[in-house]
Amino acid sequence: MELNSKIPAGPLAEKWTKQKFNVKLVNPANKRKYHIIVVGTGLAGASAAASLAELGYNVSTFCFQDSPRRAHSIAAQGGINAAKNYQNDGDSVFRLFYDTIKGGDYRAREANVHRLAEVSVNIIDQCVAQGVPFAREYGGYLDNRSFGGAQVSRTFYARGQTGQQLLLGAYSALNRQIGLGKVKSYTRREMLDVVVVDGKARGIIAKNLVTGEVEKYAADAVLLCTGGYGNVYYLSTNAMNSNVTAAWRAHKKGAFFGNPCYVQIHPTSIPVMGTHQSKLTLMSESLRNDGRVWVPKQKGDFRHPNEIPENERDYYLERKYPSFGNLVPRDVAARNAKMMCDEGHSVLKTGDAVYLDFRDAIKRLGEDSIKAKYGNLFDMYKLITDRDPYKEPMVLFPAVHYTMGGLWVDYNLMTTLPGLYALGEANFSDHGANRLGASALMQGLADGYFVIPFTIGDYLAGDLGLSEAGKVTTDHPAFQEAVEETKKMTDHLLSVKGKRTVDDFHRELGKIMWDYCGISRTKDGLQKAMGLMKALETEFWQNVNIPGSNENYNPELQKAWRVADFFELGKLMIQDAYHRDESCGGHFREDHQTPEGEALRNDEDFCYAAAWEYKGAGVEESLHKENLVFENVKLTQRSYK
Repeated sequence: MELNSKIPAGPLAEKWTKQKFNVKLVNPANKRKYHIIVVGTGLAGASAAASLAELGYNVSTFCFQDSPRRAHSIAAQGGINAAKNYQNDGDSVFRLFYDTIKGGDYRAREANVHRLAEVSVNIIDQCVAQGVPFAREYGGYLDNRSFGGAQVSRTFYARGQTGQQLLLGAYSALNRQIGLGKVKSYTRREMLDVVVVDGKARGIIAKNLVTGEVEKYAADAVLLCTGGYGNVYYLSTNAMNSNVTAAWRAHKKGAFFGNPCYVQIHPTSIPVMGTHQSKLTLMSESLRNDGRVWVPKQKGDFRHPNEIPENERDYYLERKYPSFGNLVPRDVAARNAKMMCDEGHSVLKTGDAVYLDFRDAIKRLGEDSIKAKYGNLFDMYKLITDRDPYKEPMVLFPAVHYTMGGLWVDYNLMTTLPGLYALGEANFSDHGANRLGASALMQGLADGYFVIPFTIGDYLAGDLGLSEAGKVTTDHPAFQEAVEETKKMTDHLLSVKGKRTVDDFHRELGKIMWDYCGISRTKDGLQKAMGLMKALETEFWQNVNIPGSNENYNPELQKAWRVADFFELGKLMIQDAYHRDESCGGHFREDHQTPEGEALRNDEDFCYAAAWEYKGAGVEESLHKENLVFENVKLTQRSYK
């Protein structure tokens, strides 16, 4: 199958305007004849569902939480980018576009990124109109702060809970449509399969997590807004229920998976403190605006940080990157933290960690000012660690946070399976090999509010039309076949009756991924990881123990099918990392680095997006390439010095 990105011709700044004019439209009276399923109710899903229902479509939303507002988007802390240039510091749509392309190490589509920068200015207006309480300056104007990878202040924020406030705005819009009867909300349901009829996505199979019942739902199009797959590492900053199952089942039905090895390791997380820890807690990148990262110059110096004098501290990011300092992109900051700890400068005896120090900022601005900006983050840190960041530095280390890879989509956000779309972190499209901070919320809302409402009409009007013969119901044999496949898989899991728990397997799976496909990778390590992964997967299917039954609430069974999918995804991530014989962004191959330890790309051989096609159980996936063409930026070695 040949990949067709459907990027419109013409100048970069005119592509989105041209596309909006060229796509087919569905008139208002006809929109109510179509039914759209939205899986996931985070920022991308809630905004898409609310917008499509407002336009007149009939929408059904699905989430495995007990309420749409519990989606993991609430955990985003630091802010949302937009090229408003309120600070009058030189920002523009093109600068946001350029920073995002460069931040992604030149492995993203120019057209998608420019569209993202264009619509970013509308997102803020939309959210303010919904009542999102963005921080404001003394005169009443919206405030901005800096984030990594940029030399301008373009990040809008609501203290350290921006994601929660943005989701409440989208959730209120969604609730309005639920109240009007245009959206039907299904909670405590997990999508286990996409139903394909005549080569098109025409519905989903979902499991009712309370009753255990397997349910069938038909539609004219399906939108996956299900987030990323960082929990393949077991320990991550993601919510513990975050998983890849919906996207992976779609992949197995024909949706190509793009760049699975691109994983973001966030530089500022509370470190691992025990072998049976279940998740990690993020400390927002916004803290690097005023906090200074450092380690003791002397190896093995475990004195209390306040006892270490200034001349014995190494502010290594400021030393190595004077232009950006502590606000280098996340992949650069994370690699450098690991490098300093590998060299023996960890600040903890029990494991790797560095300091993030607010002493100088408190002296300069006052404690009240710092509390106004970051108070809830400081409180959260103290509750978890019993350390007071107002009196001593935070102790932090990188952790898995975001996945730039995802289902491959074209410019219209459609996957290679017609009728199936992927929005937000579920797709691969906008961030290349590394995401700049505060751009996840921007992409999720851009896709939901300002992209999919235009592009989905092109498919509905063109491929489906309004013919009654084109309508599909859950009586179609494809739905029953999908139900039987789902029941067969879950029954198989329950029948094993082994001796190891699901969490035990997941923890070991995650350690393999972290050790060999984490912050840095090597050719030999990836080969070893593949062997370990295959052996552990075989044992999983022979020795996992899942209590309970398939006909009622069974959280262990839920975890089991997710871990089964993580095994398959993990193998593809390793395969993708092995084939990409270069370093770029979050994919750092130790055999490809500059003398200074920076990622060394190979643009001649790897300037493309890797899109993997599922070929069947036990069969190696097939690679397809979407060549990346750069007409508006010059491919150069990234430098933040």
